[in-house]
Amino acid sequence: MYFVYFMKGDIAMDIKETVIALSEVSGTSGNEENAAELALSMLREFAPDAAIISGNVIGHFGVHTDGLPSLVLDAHIDQIGFVVTFITDEGFVKVGSVGGIDRRLLPAQPVVIHGKKDVKGVICSVPPHLSHGSSEVLAMDDVAIDTGMSKEELEQLISAGDPITFDVTCRQLLGSRITGGALDDRCGIACILRALELLGNAKTAYNVTVIFSTQEEVGERGAKIGAFTVSPDIALAVDVSFAYAIGENERNCGYLGKGPMIGISPSLSRKISNKLINAAKNSSIPYQLEVMSGLTSTNADRYSVNREGAKTCTVSIPLRNMHTPVEVIDLSDVETTAQLLAAFIKEG
Repeated sequence: MYFVYFMKGDIAMDIKETVIALSEVSGTSGNEENAAELALSMLREFAPDAAIISGNVIGHFGVHTDGLPSLVLDAHIDQIGFVVTFITDEGFVKVGSVGGIDRRLLPAQPVVIHGKKDVKGVICSVPPHLSHGSSEVLAMDDVAIDTGMSKEELEQLISAGDPITFDVTCRQLLGSRITGGALDDRCGIACILRALELLGNAKTAYNVTVIFSTQEEVGERGAKIGAFTVSPDIALAVDVSFAYAIGENERNCGYLGKGPMIGISPSLSRKISNKLINAAKNSSIPYQLEVMSGLTSTNADRYSVNREGAKTCTVSIPLRNMHTPVEVIDLSDVETTAQLLAAFIKEG
């Protein structure tokens, strides 16, 4: 089992180890194999039939009973990153973005190029002494990686199309908060695994299928395939959303440590939103509302229009510094989000 309980503020502390293990394995959109294999090994503890299908990790939880509605728990497994486009004569590696990279923070960031072997480098940065006071954000065409190698040396190790990730590991902050890369949405995967453990052998109101989907950061492509494969009646997209930090508009954010953010939107099922709210109230689980005026920019958008459609909702874990190497979550939110999923699945 992946969760050993050491209770401190009602947090199952091995959630931390699971989140860290998942976040530190590489898996940019379209190159999720390493992350998928790790997630598959974890999911098989709860869904022995789990397999990788068209890139997605898919498994059925418990015994599926005729007549029960089908429910998908979805979390995306891919992460943002870069892709090698070419190598200059001087030995600099030029790149393109994979997903919504925050270009403001790119200069001087350490990265790993995943070629025939991992090659470490840093994104070039012009010193302030030579920039004449310019603070322009780098265009992606201007981004270059310095590995210290010549073009000839690099061509033996990497090639165009190889994925690149930030060279980052998770770190403990105060209390139950951690920082790292790819917490979007590897913490969602850990959350679903925890919810399955909470359910155990309990009777459920749904036939539950888990999908850890690919390519969310480049258009929710894996979810579209997964939705067509499973065609659920109900789908819950377990993702991250914006946690308040200094200088942000509080009306657009949730708060770290205050529980899952339940989505409300014209593109979501208000019936499912209300059921999630009721499940939280009935189980005394803290929750927050995330009101959106249109599409959610999550996998929920794919499930809601699949085939004849599915009743869909988002359940989000608050996260600061999204799409950076220093994303921040509170592990208590992972735990309470898992508790909410388990309560919803039991109550129906």
